[in-house]
Amino acid sequence: QVQLVESGGGLVQAGGSVKLSCAASGRTSSSYIMGWFRQAPGKEREFVAGITRSGGTTRYAEFGKGRFTISRDNAKNTVYLQMNSLKPEDTAVYYCAADSTSFGRIYSRSDEYEYWGQGTQVTVSS
Repeated sequence: QVQLVESGGGLVQAGGSVKLSCAASGRTSSSYIMGWFRQAPGKEREFVAGITRSGGTTRYAEFGKGRFTISRDNAKNTVYLQMNSLKPEDTAVYYCAADSTSFGRIYSRSDEYEYWGQGTQVTVSS
């Protein structure tokens, strides 16, 4: 089992950047494929990005390609999400999630992930 804690959210102006962190404790995070999801008010939770256990493969939602970068430091049990060129529509609660059962595929469905953090708010002002 793993516990996930996100940090790094806040208020940022449109066009700005923010870097989210997800610290894992308990079972080592390198045992998991990691993902970032987000949920805006009144909307369903959606996939943002994912990364394999080694960090060698990543996957992004279309809206994040070219703007967002997911990375991980297994020595620090931490996963990151660097978000650049932020838009007001990126405003959401961002969640970190862990998938222990996938053999290597990064899933975009939230129900594939067993463990979740509490989320961190990112607000982008226009």
